[in-house]
Amino acid sequence: MVLPGGAEGPLHGWDVATLSEGRIGPDPMAMYAAVDELRSLVAAADPSTATPVALEELEAPVPRPSSVVAIGLNYAEHALESGFEPPADLPPVFTKWPSSITGAHGEVVLPEGSVDWEVEVVAVLGRTLHRASPQEAVAALAGVTVGQDLSERDRQLRGPAPQFGLAKSFPGFSPISPWVVTLDDAPPLDDLALGCAVDGEVVQDGTTAKLLYPIARAIAELPQVLTFSPGDLVFTGTPDGVGMALDPPRFLRPGQTLTTWVTGVGRMEHRLVTG
Repeated sequence: MVLPGGAEGPLHGWDVATLSEGRIGPDPMAMYAAVDELRSLVAAADPSTATPVALEELEAPVPRPSSVVAIGLNYAEHALESGFEPPADLPPVFTKWPSSITGAHGEVVLPEGSVDWEVEVVAVLGRTLHRASPQEAVAALAGVTVGQDLSERDRQLRGPAPQFGLAKSFPGFSPISPWVVTLDDAPPLDDLALGCAVDGEVVQDGTTAKLLYPIARAIAELPQVLTFSPGDLVFTGTPDGVGMALDPPRFLRPGQTLTTWVTGVGRMEHRLVTG
């Protein structure tokens, strides 16, 4: 399914396989290697042929990325609240397992421990990318979406070395918003407002203007080592306001509702439950 214009207002869209006359398959992962064709198809499509779409019907728009890469401590205030000096070089990089991906609405099961929130802008690759300039990196993006890097802090910080990947990869711990917004429909990457709320109380309120490594620079730096494929995801960092840094620390509890947004990109809402 492809939706035009950032999907503001009543939702309508087209089935990709039908719109492309079968050139792009029905698997949503097939869209990310064909972003330019999709943009042309949508621009030429008759709006009267679009069909209504219920927000609750939309699942994760990138259900099976080959890689989910995340950047830690990419906001100075978050680094400081976590007990670290802001990184002078590329911030720490870790992976999240693709099995933790879920959609923008529904329930997330809380495991035992201390589960924390981390709102993030997530970049979605639209081309194979290895060794690129910032300009080439931006050109390789299919768009951006909203993400939560949910984190079980006890497992993350227990042991002789942190377990970032495992602690952030429980089922449902990588929710992303129901659509990917192309860069011509999204606000500027360097001025995206993002935040999240627990039961209506805003706990994070930030802007990508404060990123230590802006999105374009990060997407260019990572493939100096990695090779990205279409549909790969990069969680670009969380601003300050995470639960473990509060006094006293606060963590998510069953029955609460976690709302997450990036202005001009999308909004998610999840009910937290026990297993």
